[in-house]
Amino acid sequence: MPTYVSDEILDRFRKVTSATAYSAVWRLAPPDGQEWFASANYQLCLMRGVKAYTPGKTLVGRAQTLRFVPARPDLLKQTRKGGGSPEYLAMGKCGPNDVLVAEAHTFDEYSCILGNMKTRQLWHNKAQGIVTDGAIRDLQMISDEYDLAVFAKNRSPAGNLPFLESFEEGQPINVGGVLVMPGDVIIGDDDGVVVVPADRAEEVIDWIEEQEEAEEFVIGLIDEEQVPPGTYYPISDETKERFRAWKANDGK
Repeated sequence: MPTYVSDEILDRFRKVTSATAYSAVWRLAPPDGQEWFASANYQLCLMRGVKAYTPGKTLVGRAQTLRFVPARPDLLKQTRKGGGSPEYLAMGKCGPNDVLVAEAHTFDEYSCILGNMKTRQLWHNKAQGIVTDGAIRDLQMISDEYDLAVFAKNRSPAGNLPFLESFEEGQPINVGGVLVMPGDVIIGDDDGVVVVPADRAEEVIDWIEEQEEAEEFVIGLIDEEQVPPGTYYPISDETKERFRAWKANDGK
């Protein structure tokens, strides 16, 4: 069973930028017993080619996944099931703390995955937004009327056909070169979109919260001593221990 990230942990992530989340995730050590894979680590956590199309809107939520594949007439017999089509099943899983994450993985930058009519289901369910490496259309209505945050590869007036068709939901997907598992934490802002593995989410937010406190401590040292920031930043293990001792002593 995948790890379920609680609403309480998601609320803690709402105070975090994508840049801070990126720093935390790529520092993660491999799981126990997987040290041989240390060269890969978790550095592939930032989606490439996926941009904010609703500037100023931030996005934090659990991923509900959807995969599109190249369209073909015989495929439509399997996928066109009205309200039971894969895209509607995926959106049906999206609630107030969920994000629809869709893999389009297409060479055509104008093939669109969703528009205002289909995304109305996300609005009904009070979902947080949409992330895709495909295009999106009807952006103004999706953003203004539905109040959804949108992160995509492009805008387009076109539909999905003849290029794409929704195929399956609830499976691991590749969006912007990043593995997204159902339930992973998605953090998006104007800088980009970062994926936090669900089973490491609590570890990541614990690190972030301590790191942000430590950075405030370091800023105080830099200002007090009037030294170049590089004297204390990036924060070394020694400085981190100094911060912990300072905090344990009530900031003295």
